[in-house]
Amino acid sequence: MQDLQIDWLRTFVAVVDTGSITAAARQVSRSQSAVSMQLKKLEDSIGHTLLNRSPRHLSLTPTGFDLLTYARQLIELHAQAQVAMHGHSLSGKVSFGVPDDYVSTYLAPVLRTFANKFNDIEISLVCEPSSALLPRIDKGEIDLALVTRDTALRGDPSPGTLVFHEQLMWVASEQHEVWRKQPLPLALHEYGNRFRSAILNSLAAQNRSYRVAYSSANVHGQLAMVEAGLAVAIVTRCSVPPHLKVLDSRHGLPELPKMEVALVRSQDSWRSQAVDALYQEVMHMLQIQA
Repeated sequence: MQDLQIDWLRTFVAVVDTGSITAAARQVSRSQSAVSMQLKKLEDSIGHTLLNRSPRHLSLTPTGFDLLTYARQLIELHAQAQVAMHGHSLSGKVSFGVPDDYVSTYLAPVLRTFANKFNDIEISLVCEPSSALLPRIDKGEIDLALVTRDTALRGDPSPGTLVFHEQLMWVASEQHEVWRKQPLPLALHEYGNRFRSAILNSLAAQNRSYRVAYSSANVHGQLAMVEAGLAVAIVTRCSVPPHLKVLDSRHGLPELPKMEVALVRSQDSWRSQAVDALYQEVMHMLQIQA
């Protein structure tokens, strides 16, 4: 029986957390072929398949589920041992703001990886819309925030550092075919004045009548309206559930814009090594979306 090398385990966890070989390769700073080779070596050393692989989906085998818990524990112990031997542990507190539709897809993998590297840093998560997070950054109430940039929000044409672009999507319940209704019932999210105006103006330019059936900063309320067959929603690409229908010009709807997603930090946070560490982790892992 071969030893389970920490690099193999780290790559295995990265594949599970990101859901793909491609994203995991960027996370661990290796090529896709190197990631695949490390997974093969790990499976050979154990004598069992760890992942069920298809062109578009990865899932854990029973052995993979068993190994995952041990892998996370070993990675954490490895990090603790390195800190103990080198005599330095980065600690502190970081408050991080993010809109609710970015949490699961984008932020959760970052926080999992960060916690393995810096388990002495305490993170407080604040879920609010971008229009609420930016003023709190200005006041120093939050250290970091992942936000949608909107020039109408505060007069700054480009707050923060661009991380990636996020596409807006039309979605509806296929069985209800709400997109055929006149006026078109809309479930709108809080995207800032610029994006909201652009969306409604594009409908008006097509002489498409509409009514706002739901307007809130909560994406789950939007999706509930869609699933009930009460509205068509405009949501970020990362928020689209697989069971909903994505609409486009073939359904008489205009093209939607891409949003700039940026990472912003408070003025006081530049003095914190803990904030620096999380800032670098977010930029490293999420800029692959650009």
